[in-house]
Order: sequence, then C-alpha cells, then structure tokens
Amino acid sequence: MFYMGSDCLKISAKSRYALAALTYMGQHCNANDTITVLALSEKLGISKIYLEQVFSLLRRGDIVISIKGAQGGYRLAKSSSDITVFDILSAIEMSMFEKTESTVAKTAENIERVMFDTIFDVLDKKVREILSAITLEDIVKKSEQTDYMYYL
Repeated sequence: MFYMGSDCLKISAKSRYALAALTYMGQHCNANDTITVLALSEKLGISKIYLEQVFSLLRRGDIVISIKGAQGGYRLAKSSSDITVFDILSAIEMSMFEKTESTVAKTAENIERVMFDTIFDVLDKKVREILSAITLEDIVKKSEQTDYMYYL
C-alpha cells in the first residue's frame, strides 16, 4: 500500500516484490516460457512463501497465468507492453485505489467538498495517470540498460 513518508511516496514490500519478479520474468522469459516461484525466489532472494502470496494475487489480477504440470510455473498473461504498473499495483494492493472516505461531510460539507476537489480527487487522478503510463516493458528496457552509474 502507498503511504506518505517524510518526503516521498512509499510502496509496500509485496508490491515491490511483485514489480521485481515481473521485471525478472520480462527480462528472462519468452511469451510462452514459464518460471516457478522457487526459481524466482532463488534468483531474487525473496522468500518462496511470500512470493507464492504475491503470485496468487497477480493471478487473480490477470497479470500472470498459472501452468500446471512438469513444465509448470507462471508466465505473463499478456505482453509486457500491455501490463502497466497500475495493473500490477492494483492487483496487489486491493484497497489502494478505493475512493477516499469522507472525513467531515456531515458537519462541514463545504470543507469536505473542497478537500476532495483540491486534494484527494486530484491526487488519485494523477497517481492513476502516472502509473498507467509506465508499462512493464518500460521497466524491463530500463533495467537492461548498462549505463547506470552507482556512487558510494
């Protein structure tokens, strides 16, 4: 879930793990390739049990498909260019994009309306626009660039 930190917007561990696992899948799996949660767990250093929970949510959100059998595992449900960060985060964080509840609607309707018109609705719209504009393909391409410089 998103929450405001001292000066930034933070995303839950579950969502970060989902983004990392899907990026790995985008980098290393062709359209019909599958990968197991165990393999992802080992490659990314994320708890297998935790990843199973994440992939259960991703499957329900139609982000991945579960394949049974000896060659089973997970694969992307559609092209990485058709999966947005909004799709991923809304699959993991079911309550993230719910309408903000009223605060003082019964006692101060004007204040309530102003808060929604100037803050909550504007913020919701912008976050949705930004997250919908970034695809998994964008993340994969950016992660494959080798010109990142890290300074210690």
